[in-house]
Amino acid sequence: MKIVIIGGTGLIGSKTAARLRNRGHEVLAVSPNTGVNTITGEGLANALVGAEVVVDLANAPSWEDKAVLEFFETSGRNLLAAEAKAGVKHHIALSIVGSERLPENGYFRAKLAQERLIKGSPIPYTIVHSTQFLEFLKGIADEATVGTVARLSPAAFQPIASDDVADIMADVALAKPINGMIEIAGPERFRMNEIVARYLKAINDPRRVEADVHARYFGSELDDRSLVPGEGARLGRVGFEDWFRQSQQPREVQAPKNRAG
Repeated sequence: MKIVIIGGTGLIGSKTAARLRNRGHEVLAVSPNTGVNTITGEGLANALVGAEVVVDLANAPSWEDKAVLEFFETSGRNLLAAEAKAGVKHHIALSIVGSERLPENGYFRAKLAQERLIKGSPIPYTIVHSTQFLEFLKGIADEATVGTVARLSPAAFQPIASDDVADIMADVALAKPINGMIEIAGPERFRMNEIVARYLKAINDPRRVEADVHARYFGSELDDRSLVPGEGARLGRVGFEDWFRQSQQPREVQAPKNRAG
């Protein structure tokens, strides 16, 4: 079966492509760097010839509210139109747990706009809502840092390893479309401030983490339901300690760049 992965050279895309190839499928992993651009439409029709499944893992180059919305709306319209012409039988998109609960977050609003396009298309689909990746813990700390302090919400947080995401995305690509959404998350639930502090300590980062119930996560205040899945979510297998050991995280860091510098 031919499977096209949009954003196939990124973190999740490259891992998903490898898993599907190992299971004997023809996988075309595309991105603007490979000559396939969902914004301009360049190379899209040719890439989709003979494809039965498309996995959309494309990400916006900018998180600015207007730019990210335009990216996901334009990319979504172009991709779905090209898929309809090519006779694609299953469209899969990766989105975010809690996106519908945090309307202040421009990125989340853009992902919801993408989902509305998918639901309005005649192509059978599956939308996968994932919690945040363990690989993004440093980015979360950086966004929250002023001076030498990272101020973070103590809200519930259930990050997932990218390897688990790729395993699940490969499984979904080989399953029938559900015309609905599934949630995926890591096997362990933490407080956001506590797991980020644990990560920073493990990489010998000198920053101090402070809990603040009013700390904003990319523009939104959080509660214990904001970023965690509901009952019935599919859980990954890789916990924090195993992920940290396997991912070869740096153990020494330079002084962090932050919003005050």
